[in-house]
Amino acid sequence: MKLPTDHANPLVRLLLSFWAPTTRTMRGWAMASVVVNAGIAVTGAGVRVTGSGLGCPTWPKCTPDSFLPAPHPEVSMISMFVEFGNRLLTFLVLAVGAVCVLAVLRMAPRRRSLLWLAALQPVGIVAQALWGGLVVSTMLNPFTVGMHFLISTGLIAACWMLYARSGEGDGPARRVVHRDLRRLGYALLAAVFALLVAGVVVSGTGPHSGDVMASRFDLDIEAVARLHADIVYIVVGLTFALLLALHVSKAPRPARRAALALLGVELAQGVIGYTQYFLAVPAVLVLLHVLGSTVVWIAALRVVTSLRERTPETVPAGHSPAEAAAAV
Repeated sequence: MKLPTDHANPLVRLLLSFWAPTTRTMRGWAMASVVVNAGIAVTGAGVRVTGSGLGCPTWPKCTPDSFLPAPHPEVSMISMFVEFGNRLLTFLVLAVGAVCVLAVLRMAPRRRSLLWLAALQPVGIVAQALWGGLVVSTMLNPFTVGMHFLISTGLIAACWMLYARSGEGDGPARRVVHRDLRRLGYALLAAVFALLVAGVVVSGTGPHSGDVMASRFDLDIEAVARLHADIVYIVVGLTFALLLALHVSKAPRPARRAALALLGVELAQGVIGYTQYFLAVPAVLVLLHVLGSTVVWIAALRVVTSLRERTPETVPAGHSPAEAAAAV
């Protein structure tokens, strides 16, 4: 028997993907939330490197008199449209988060473990929007700008956990590798987060402030860049050690593939980082480096979730009325 999500009309399939969710469609929406949250973090960096950080000089309005871009004597229209476009993306991210919540609520039986992870998304996105107002009101203070990015990493982590947990049961977590390897995975994740924080400090000290009126951290750029590089060596070393240990211990293939993928994106990110350093930090490479940072973070989260599993549900696959009906 075909499921409602097999409907020939793509619009109907889209609606049923969250109104009559299956495990596959729930995971699809969770992955969509990972992508859009990572995407808005990268486009936010694009606003900064194009010097459009104060393209909309007020918040929540774009200009003191209008919510929409309007001619302003002190701001170019291009910068205004760049910043306003990034603000509009918030509504897309919020919509995907709301769909994830609705999909979890429509699953039968309802899984509380997924509900709180899904609920974190709209709450976090609203908090991000309010923090964005603080970024504007502080004239792109590097601390508020940096926290804006780090909050995004927290949202991405919640979205990834929703994706991972959607494909698992609600039983106790069971490690699939040695206990020490799982601890090494957590240490690696902490090191990656420390690397992101160091990257934020470097960005807040470097040349791309987002606007000529923005302040910078009063730090030595060479010193913070070296610190950032040192943490890179630690992260790569931990990743290589974990990958080697997983291979020697004949760990499950998903765990080995996740660690190998993380090492690959770290090496690519390192090439971008050193290239931008020696080319005096061009804007395009800064944007690619921020994209690489989000990919490294997601890959590290994937490694951690690949080191354990949870007991699958005994309910028919998909946990939805549609699949239950199809199984009859």
